Amino acid sequence: MLSAEAIVDLHDRQTRTWHHTQPDAQIETQPDAGVTPINESSAEWLNLVARQHQANFRLWHIEDEARTPAATDSELANVKRRVDRVNQQRNDLAEELDRSLLAWLEKQSLPNPESSLHSESPGLIIDRLSILALKIYHTREETQRADAPVGHSVRNRERLRILEEQRSDLARCLDELWKDTLIGTRRFKLYRQLKMYNDPLLNPAIYRKSTEVTSS
Repeated sequence: MLSAEAIVDLHDRQTRTWHHTQPDAQIETQPDAGVTPINESSAEWLNLVARQHQANFRLWHIEDEARTPAATDSELANVKRRVDRVNQQRNDLAEELDRSLLAWLEKQSLPNPESSLHSESPGLIIDRLSILALKIYHTREETQRADAPVGHSVRNRERLRILEEQRSDLARCLDELWKDTLIGTRRFKLYRQLKMYNDPLLNPAIYRKSTEVTSS
C-alpha cells in the first residue's frame, strides 16, 4: 500500500501540474482542484497523499504573499487567517493519512503491539516529503533564473543537491518504517497534534473576545 517512490513521484508530478496550469486563486478557493486520482490499485490512498500535498502547496504560496515588501497591514492580517485555515487542513490531512494506514494494518492484525514504537508516523514523514518536493521545485527554478546575480545558480545547485539527498534519505526511512511495521518489528501510532489556535473554545484570544462582545 505504501511506497515512498510512488509518493515522491506523485509529489513532483502534481507540483509541476499545479504550477503550470492553475492560478493561485483557483487553488485557494477549490481545495481539491487539480488532484487527479491515480489509476492504480492504491488510487484512493494516493489521492489522499495528493490532497495533503496540495495543502502544503497552497500554504507555501499564501505565505509568500506575507513576504511581499509592499503588503499592507490589512493584507497581512488576511494572509495570517488564510495560513491558519490551510495549515489546519494540512495537519488534519496528515492525520488522515495515518488513520488510513492504521485501518489497513488493522485488517492484517498489525501493528504488533509488542514491537518498538517509532517516534514519527508515516503521515508526518509524508508531510516532510511534501515540503521537500516544494523546496526542490523552487530551488531548481532558481538555478535556471536568467536575471539572477553572479554565483546565484551555483549556490542553488548546491542547495538542490542537499535537498535531493535529504529527500532520498527520508524516503528510505519511510520505506524501512513501513517494511518493519509489516513484519511486526516496529509500530507507529496516530500522532494527534491537537492544535488550539483555531478552536474558539481553546484559544483565549477568541473566547475572551467573544465574552467581551456578549457582555457589552
